[in-house]
Amino acid sequence: MKIGRGRILANGLACRCPGCGGRTLFEKGRLLKVNASCPVCGLRIERGDGEFLGPLVINYGLTAFGIVVPVIVLYAAGRLGGAATLLIAFAASLAAPLLLYRLSWGWWLALYYLFLPGNLPANLEGRAEDDM
Repeated sequence: MKIGRGRILANGLACRCPGCGGRTLFEKGRLLKVNASCPVCGLRIERGDGEFLGPLVINYGLTAFGIVVPVIVLYAAGRLGGAATLLIAFAASLAAPLLLYRLSWGWWLALYYLFLPGNLPANLEGRAEDDM
């Protein structure tokens, strides 16, 4: 059964495996340990040394542009004082990446397979027949 882009996006936004929809991106009992592959469908989640860069960029972007920059804009507009701005920006820059870590992995896999759906194990079945 082929998996369409809509299902890939929905699974990724829900932090599920983009291939099977299982909650298998992370090891059981460990908050921040990514599985090497999905135990249900075999999708390789962490494929190499640089695989963490996609989630890192998403996490950094959400933290910087979603939290820190708006706080600085509030300071520039006179809505926040200097001490409050520093405190909020510092606390957010420490807490947000930890809170967004799992989401960023799901979203990264959704983006990756949204553009390369043919690389999913379910979509590879029958590809050899189609290429002939």
